[in-house]
Order: sequence, then C-alpha cells, then structure tokens
Amino acid sequence: MLKQWNGTEKPSDEVLTARLQTAREKLARQQMQLKEMKLPVLVLVEGWGTSGKGSSIGKIIKGIDPRFFKVASMEEPTIEELRKPFLYRHFVKIPEAGKFQFLDSGWMDEVVEAKLHQDLSEEDYKNRIDSIKRFERQLTDNGYLVMKFFLHISRKEQQKRIENLQKNKDAKWRVGKKDKWQNAHYDKCLDVYDSYLEDTNMPSAPWYIIDAKSRKWTELQILETLTQGIEIALNNHALSVPLLQNVFPLVPMPKLSDIPLDTATIDDETYKIQLKQLQRRLGELHNRLYRKKVPVIIAYEGWDAAGKGGNIKRLTEALDPRGYEVHPIASPEPHEKARHYLWRFWNRMPKDGHIAIFDRTWYGRVMVERLEGFCSENDWMRAYNEMNEFEKELYDWGAVIIKFWVQIDKDTQLKRFTDRQNTPEKQWKITDEDWRNREKWDQYEEAVNEMIQKTSTVYAPWYILESVDKKYARIKALQIVVNALEQSLK
Repeated sequence: MLKQWNGTEKPSDEVLTARLQTAREKLARQQMQLKEMKLPVLVLVEGWGTSGKGSSIGKIIKGIDPRFFKVASMEEPTIEELRKPFLYRHFVKIPEAGKFQFLDSGWMDEVVEAKLHQDLSEEDYKNRIDSIKRFERQLTDNGYLVMKFFLHISRKEQQKRIENLQKNKDAKWRVGKKDKWQNAHYDKCLDVYDSYLEDTNMPSAPWYIIDAKSRKWTELQILETLTQGIEIALNNHALSVPLLQNVFPLVPMPKLSDIPLDTATIDDETYKIQLKQLQRRLGELHNRLYRKKVPVIIAYEGWDAAGKGGNIKRLTEALDPRGYEVHPIASPEPHEKARHYLWRFWNRMPKDGHIAIFDRTWYGRVMVERLEGFCSENDWMRAYNEMNEFEKELYDWGAVIIKFWVQIDKDTQLKRFTDRQNTPEKQWKITDEDWRNREKWDQYEEAVNEMIQKTSTVYAPWYILESVDKKYARIKALQIVVNALEQSLK
C-alpha cells in the first residue's frame, strides 16, 4: 500500500492557503453538527518518527472548541496495562458521542513495533490483526467515525529532520532511539508498515496516506479528508448495518422451558459438607491463579429474585478479597451511555491473576435494552456477534470465562416477590420495575433463549443454574467454577 502509493501533487502556496482557510472553517462548523447528531469521531494519526504527528494534531485542533475533543499520546504500554487485554488501553480511549478523540499513535504502532523487534510470532501477529479489525468494525457499526492517517516521509527526509533537530539544543530531546533505529532500518520498517496498512485497510475504516514533507500541506490533506469523512458520516448516521454470520463454534443449549427444576435439590447436611469442601478448594485455586497470572471472568444473569446475590456470596466467601471484585451492573451512567455499550465492561476487566464477577452483564443489550426499546433492532441483532467477539478477545488473552443463567419458574418468582414485599428488611430488594418486568416474562424468556443459543460458544459457554432450591444452585456454581479453574491450571 505504501510502496504503490503516489501522492497528490502539492498546490501552489496561494491555493494551499486558501484551501486551508476553507477546510478550517468547515471543521469549525461541523463540530456543532457532531454535537447535535451525537456522532463520535476517533482520529488515529500514525506515521514515521519525525513525520510531524503531534504538530499536525496540534494544528487540526486549533479550530475546535476544547470542550469537544481530547488528545492522547499512546506511549509504550505500562506494566499495569500489560496485565490487561491488548485492546483494553485503546478501547477505554474511545470518545463520547458528539466529541473527538485524537490519538498520537495507537494500536498500529504497538503492533508493528512488536513485529519489527520479533516480540510477536506470525500467529500472534495475525491474531492481533484480527482483533484490530474487529475492534474498528465494532466502532463503525455502532456509529463511530474512525479516521486513520499515516504520515509518510522518505528516508532522506527523515534523516534530514533528525539531523536538524539534533542541532537544536532545545529540540534535540524530540529525537529518540526509536527514530534513529527506524531510519537505519528504513526498508525493513517500510515492509512491515506496508503489510500492516494492507491488512487493516477496510471500507468502514480505510487508511489515508499523507504526504508529510510539508507541514502546511500535511495539515490540508488531513483537514480535507477529515471534513469529507465527517460530512459523509453525518449524512449516513442513521443507516442500519448488515448483520455478520456467526463464525464461532457454539455449544448446543436447551430451551429454558425444557430444563427440569423440581429434581434439582440438595439436603441441608450434604449442602453444608459440599459447601465447605468446594470453598476450601476454590481458595486454593485462587492462590494458584494469582501465581500463574490467569484472569477469570464470572458473569451472572438470571430472573429477578432467582438468587444471584446469594450465589455470588458463596463464591466470594472462599476468595482472597485482594484478588477479586464484584461489579453490580445497573443502568448505564450518562458518560457510559454516550459510548459503545461494551466500553463500561472493558473498563471493568480484571488484571491477570484476578477475578471479576459481574452481577448483570453486557447481555443486557439483548434482553432489557431489546425489550424496552433502549436500542434499535439493528443494534441488538448485531450484538450477539459483537459479544462473541468480545469474549473471544478475552479468551485469547488467557481468561477463563464462566457465564451463569440462574433459572427459576414463574411461580417461584411470585412467591419470592411476595415474601420480599411482606418482609420489612427485604423490601429494598423489590421495585416497581421488578413487577413490570414480570409482566413481560414470556417476552424475556424468548429473548433469553435466543441469547443462550447464539452466544454459548465453546470458549465461553453458558451454564444453567436450577435455582428453585437456592442451595442446589450454589453448589452447582461452585462445582462448575472449581472444575473450570482446575482445567485451565493444568
């Protein structure tokens, strides 16, 4: 892509100045349209060392209200970031609806640097490329405009800039070892950059190669391309996105109505014995998880009053409190609602060796958001594949993913609702919303069945906990968690 690239001829200074003024004014107008239309714009600026990435961003943002943009310079990942999934530090940077996020380098730089210095095998590189393509496509499918620029200069031009900067005692700090290494290995870098750009050049998020020899010409190319992209995105903002076919292997799952609940019971004595044994074993495994740096994600969904809280409590009783966190998930806060729906879950991912337990999850997209009209039909229909991709990313990172659906029947729920309503110390557990949701039981059951059928993958299967007898469900959950951790630690 870089090797075959032929840049547009630079206009005369007079024409360049006039076009620059027009483009700056257009971007200034568009920022208000972005705000009104709630269009988020992610601008990724990559390129050669000394190509002017930072200074170009500085010029672009001069005409934008500072309340509507953020700029981040993505340096090498920190030790803390290296303990999270690869995409974590990039996903958490995505902008709110109606705002810009400019990134001075990003996931491209991180991947090509690792490949150049042989820190990634060919297979790992391919997996990273797949992750990046899914990430960018998910953003664009969910209404983001992703603009990717690569600032290109020749080896001779780079060398000239390095020498000029080094002569200036106030600017020589801007030349790093990385810049010098690039120039010394220019052809090798060109090959890797070219491959990466080819691999990640997608219709929904294409690469724009910028002739960066002249500062003003660089600014004009970025501005005109950016404003054109914004104009197209504003006109197409409400369009539906084609649904992708599922490519992940699924585990066959029964319908909820076919799961027997009456026989799923345990006597008190057996419960006490097994609870003690399983909790002791879970505590031992937690120590090994920490030592081997294995991350664990345990997700709970289920009917209201099914017993999720009590189930989670029996798990956490066995764990070192320094090594886990429980995330009760409620309706998204305004700043969460203004971003991709998975953003708030990426922010809650555990470090390796730690456990994250979710009381309600990202699956709200295909249940409550679907049935209450909080997202469009196209949104929730796309979400099955997006959530399979999300969990595949976590699995490839090395996480153990355990998903529970806590199942009861309608009569049991009514009995528990009534008990909560009539018991003063339990009344906080019952709300008008619980009663409203109960009226839609059949619709929810249909949605849950579809969710379980479409998202029970071999790497993140669903487990049904029969919870008419809460004690039975607790023991079953502990057994599943212990077995899953033992398998992963082998």
